[in-house]
Amino acid sequence: DMKSAMFVILAFRLTLPLFAADEEASLYFPPAKGPWEKIDPAKIGWNPAKLKELMDYARKNKSSGVVILYRGRILAEQYWPLDPKEKTAAGQPNPYFHMRFGKNASGRTIEDVASAQKSVTAMLVGIAQHKGLLKITDPVHKYLGEGWSKAPAAAEAKITIRHLITMSSGLNPRLQFVAPAGTKWFYNTGAYSKALTCVSKAAKMDANELTKKWLTGPLGMKDSRWAVRPWQTSVRTDANRYGFATTARDLARFGILKLANGNWEKKNVLEDKAYLKAAISPSTKLNPSYGYLWWLNGGPFVARGDGQKKQGRLIFAAPKDMYAAQGKLGRRLYVLPTHQLVITRLGDQSSSSFNTEFFKRLRAASNQRKK
Repeated sequence: DMKSAMFVILAFRLTLPLFAADEEASLYFPPAKGPWEKIDPAKIGWNPAKLKELMDYARKNKSSGVVILYRGRILAEQYWPLDPKEKTAAGQPNPYFHMRFGKNASGRTIEDVASAQKSVTAMLVGIAQHKGLLKITDPVHKYLGEGWSKAPAAAEAKITIRHLITMSSGLNPRLQFVAPAGTKWFYNTGAYSKALTCVSKAAKMDANELTKKWLTGPLGMKDSRWAVRPWQTSVRTDANRYGFATTARDLARFGILKLANGNWEKKNVLEDKAYLKAAISPSTKLNPSYGYLWWLNGGPFVARGDGQKKQGRLIFAAPKDMYAAQGKLGRRLYVLPTHQLVITRLGDQSSSSFNTEFFKRLRAASNQRKK
């Protein structure tokens, strides 16, 4: 009958179940000092054995650390050493080991999270705008001066900060003109990185000073900083000179801030809720799976780094409202608002099917009720 059919459709649409217990528990903010509260998976209807299978899968796929939070509390957390002698498939030294910046006081590895840092930059741009230091509609040359790109002056004048954070500047990675701003989506680290420079110029502070004052300080992200990449100049000239070095836990704190809509306990880290919403909404029809330096999971297609399109969603096995900070070698921060989950994964390059397989296993671990 019709009622049964509707139930089947609804059950099919729910990628992850809503949790049976603890539905009204408030969001927890871990303290800057002292232990981080944990939650027993079984108490919220999760299957501990399936959760272990999920973590084993992450370990086998060269993860160095995985943290899963439910409403801010630690649901699962594990770390694994990676072999520094392991070479790439081509027999080259493994780039992962160039992207580590020592260990924190707890012995956890601090890693350059590659392009996952783009989403951190998006937050800093939003804070700078709310402080009245800049507007994302401002032309980039207002902060960097004319001639900051290799585009003709008239084309350069039309490139705004918003174009940088939506990957629609119309420039190539070497900042040469390809198309008018706003007409072409192209994943462009060389151009996007100028957004942080704009914030720095507008705030009259260096990147680390403003990030600590506005973001990492209030959140207790004590193991996070912008670090100069020693390998960058010799390898590539179009990459970002700075890497955001952080831990799986610190990156998870940033995820909680997103889950809490820009608040941290009673402090409003970013009051501009319209900006926060825009950051995780499709920013251009050229790529509906991209916000302001965040990857989105709603579909109907994903524009690739080279501008090619893949039909469907970013990760079909994940909930539609999931959004992610993604970086080279599988650095990930996933935020699942409906399910109140924050997940971080650091480590080396995983298999190409990692995202899909990880979320399939996550769904199995959380799925305690028949559909």
